[in-house]
Amino acid sequence: MIGLIQGEVIFSDGNELILLTNSGIGHQIYFQHVLPEGSKAAIFISHIVREASEDLYGFRTLREKKMFEMLTTVKGVGPKSAFSLISSVGVGNIIDAILFENKKTLTKAPGIGAKAASQMILDLSNKVAKIKMYAGKSLVVNPQSSHDHVDNSQISFSLEPMEEEVSADMPIYDESILQDTLLACKELGFKEEKIVPLAQKIMTENQITRPEQLVHLVLKEV
Repeated sequence: MIGLIQGEVIFSDGNELILLTNSGIGHQIYFQHVLPEGSKAAIFISHIVREASEDLYGFRTLREKKMFEMLTTVKGVGPKSAFSLISSVGVGNIIDAILFENKKTLTKAPGIGAKAASQMILDLSNKVAKIKMYAGKSLVVNPQSSHDHVDNSQISFSLEPMEEEVSADMPIYDESILQDTLLACKELGFKEEKIVPLAQKIMTENQITRPEQLVHLVLKEV
């Protein structure tokens, strides 16, 4: 199975990408970002093989790839729907939505209805947190002349943060504190879609050690 492809960008329109390797093969990949033609790229790949077709879905980070592969294990969630969900919502928001049973966020992507969202929550609530262990940074190819074909022996890679992926690179904090805070606020009548982003922001800006602290700060701002 193909896990990563590196090569020269021959075509890119924000939906598909053609990447030419130095073996002379141009791989057509579903990819939701525009890359400059002639540039060099390294793309994480999920290789979907079916009876009548083979498709390559491309991702900038290993975390996105692993999230995609986990989503496609859910009954009723196909590759196109999972790909669309990651592109439109982001990995970090998907994790939060599953952990806090926020179906509204999960149904933002085309092809994901309430039933599929419920199944995601049921199947992945005890698994999805491990996605954070995978790298949330992109592989960057050292610049070369756009006129040269890709020479794998001369390409080196470095891990660099991606500005677009700030929400996907979730800050480290105690999930149990966040969950207890959400439950307390819901009992007071507040909606989770309003509480979760606010609580996350507070936890990244303050040293929170107890749910009571977080509840107090959240209630001051709602």
